[in-house]
Amino acid sequence: MEINRTHKRIKRLNLIILIILISACKSTSSTEGSISAEEFKQLPKIDVHAHYKHSRNYLSDFFNRWNLKAMLVDVAIETNDSIVRSFDNYVAHQRLLPNDFYLCTTFTAAGIEKSDYIERTIAQLKKDIEQGAVMVKVWKNFGMVTQDSEGNYIQINDPRLNPIWNFLVENNITVLAHIADPEQAWRPLLDPNNPHYNYYKNNPQYHAYNFPTMPSYEEIISARDQWIENNPELKIIGAHICSMSNNLDAVSERLEKYSNLSVELGARFGDLAMQDSEKVKLFFETYQDRILFGTDYGTGKPEDQFSAQDILEEEQDLEQRYKHLFNYLVREDSMVLRKQNTKGLGLSKTILSKIFNDNFLKFLENQTNPSN
Repeated sequence: MEINRTHKRIKRLNLIILIILISACKSTSSTEGSISAEEFKQLPKIDVHAHYKHSRNYLSDFFNRWNLKAMLVDVAIETNDSIVRSFDNYVAHQRLLPNDFYLCTTFTAAGIEKSDYIERTIAQLKKDIEQGAVMVKVWKNFGMVTQDSEGNYIQINDPRLNPIWNFLVENNITVLAHIADPEQAWRPLLDPNNPHYNYYKNNPQYHAYNFPTMPSYEEIISARDQWIENNPELKIIGAHICSMSNNLDAVSERLEKYSNLSVELGARFGDLAMQDSEKVKLFFETYQDRILFGTDYGTGKPEDQFSAQDILEEEQDLEQRYKHLFNYLVREDSMVLRKQNTKGLGLSKTILSKIFNDNFLKFLENQTNPSN
């Protein structure tokens, strides 16, 4: 009897030891490569897709608190016969806070049929680069807005644009490419919980569903892919996860096919949150050297047009919006992001360092000033 009791005690002891070992292994596995809240706060971060057009007194402290910088991305809005840009605002803001901001300029295909289009466009890009622009954005004007004299939409792979791509290759300047919009733009607005519902409800001019003569999503994406393939030496960052953020398989296919392509995340976290978290995490792990953090956040009006309370609420809202995105990438618990129930990715410190900082800085290496 005593021997049996001893055997039972030993079995219980072995079982307890086994449980402790398994728990320890699980704990080690879940925290391996993780980052503490304080470590993350100190991690250098660059928001590669921002629109802080107007200065704010709180911004410098906010950026310093999070060890954050941002690239101010210009957009060219075509209205009737004029083009509205914000590059001068961005230059002024960057000069006010030179340690906080990088500059990204832009151009359109408006006037492409004129004989001096290439000369004028390259001259403008040279001037903007001399003022500090480190990248050039092409927007959805290509494929969705700009038309020639016969009403044809001008696509990004138009051969008349080739001298511009050659100029950017020669000077090692990267293109941030927002070509096409999410597929939702070509669909009726039926689901208020869709991450893109409010944008198209408030910006019907970009809701392609309302414009049957506009090229299809597939046509614009095909032209975009052909452009990437035609320019293998041109460094390209696909803005908004290549406008394919609802389909990571399609994004992966492009990343495998085009070695000169990377992606940034701005304004597409809601699409990521709709997909299986483990699959999304695997995407980040697989392409950790080709993903960049971006938000599409910014300031739309001068500070003096707001009350002190409005500015305080704006700052608090901005803090919360950045925190939501940070938490999604850093933590592993359940959360709601852009009305989507999801689970945080819990990325390792190594991957976070690349996405938030290292991958962007690589694009700035070996740039030349075209005026030299």
